[in-house]
Amino acid sequence: MTTTQKFVEPKAFGFGTQIRKSPYFDATLRWGAKDFSVYNHMYIPRDFGDPEQNFWNLVNHATLSDVAVERQVEIIGPDAAKFVQMLTPRNLSSCAVGQCKYVLITNASGGILNDPILLRLAENHFWLSLADSDILLWAQGIALSAGLDVNVSEPDVSPLQLQGPKSGEIMQVLFGDAISDLRYYWFGEFELDGIPLIISRTGWSSELGYEIYLRDGSRGDELWEKVMAAGKSFGLQPGHTSAIRRIEAGMLSYHADMDSYTNPFELGLDRLVDLEMEADFVGKDALKKIAAQGVSRIQVGLEIAGEPLTGANNEFWPVLNGSEQIGSITSAIYSPRLGANIALAMVAVGHSAVGTEAEIVTPFGRRSVKVVPKPFYDPKKSLATTGKA
Repeated sequence: MTTTQKFVEPKAFGFGTQIRKSPYFDATLRWGAKDFSVYNHMYIPRDFGDPEQNFWNLVNHATLSDVAVERQVEIIGPDAAKFVQMLTPRNLSSCAVGQCKYVLITNASGGILNDPILLRLAENHFWLSLADSDILLWAQGIALSAGLDVNVSEPDVSPLQLQGPKSGEIMQVLFGDAISDLRYYWFGEFELDGIPLIISRTGWSSELGYEIYLRDGSRGDELWEKVMAAGKSFGLQPGHTSAIRRIEAGMLSYHADMDSYTNPFELGLDRLVDLEMEADFVGKDALKKIAAQGVSRIQVGLEIAGEPLTGANNEFWPVLNGSEQIGSITSAIYSPRLGANIALAMVAVGHSAVGTEAEIVTPFGRRSVKVVPKPFYDPKKSLATTGKA
């Protein structure tokens, strides 16, 4: 496929001018995107053909995905570090310039509003790389009420996601040996033929991978084609974020596995909450109470019996103990690698022990389920964290 190949823009979707297109939108159409959904008020490609083949492309070679929907909230100013700490219960005192951190943004009741990746570009310069919720407006409101000297805005930054075991070799073709020094959850500033970039060793796949943050939206088409050309001999394919791989890894999807009524302790994310640090943050008092009282429900992994599921669930399927609903399936998929239907679910603590059996109600009938350890595959994240590019 070449940049000169003609295409006909699909007519099956279209949400009006209020939904923004990414700098890579036209490129994804050229390279076979068949369907889109909306995320952070933007189009995101969701279909490049068979999702199982997309999964195998990811885990065996590499995929390039348009994730420009991961909008950035930029925080700059003398009080930036203090302000960012106000937004999250994770202790950021050891976060160095050039480092990334997975953080939670909580509200006054301890509920999760977003789970972004934080990048520290300078002592008082940060990005929050967002999941699907309007944290820009939240952060601007908090900054105003706190009276801190910060500027909160959305910069011209649009990420691509290059993920898979061949991603390191592709990046070396593009950037040389300098990329080899990039450690997991760290980033650096790079240029590619004059295109300004931030590149991090992160990604929503639990495979070896990189996120390439474009800092000039006018050059998105050019960047996409350069990466695809560099990856041709390594089997690089255009793709979309893989629901199969992320559920295998137990990775969370905002609005599915958590929302503003879900607290970190229910997700087993205690490590992201420091109730003893001196710094204050939104939701600290509420989370102290929750920690003292304990939670009544918790996230678990489930294996679902029966025939392979077709696609992911589009509803929260009830989990039953007899006639009593004890929880809900939040994310479910068939894993061809594991040969099993796997799911993340929120269930009552009394029914959360590994080996517990229950039933679920689906659009295609009832099925039996069993609580199993999660993540379902590569529990030590060795694929994502070991080795250099």
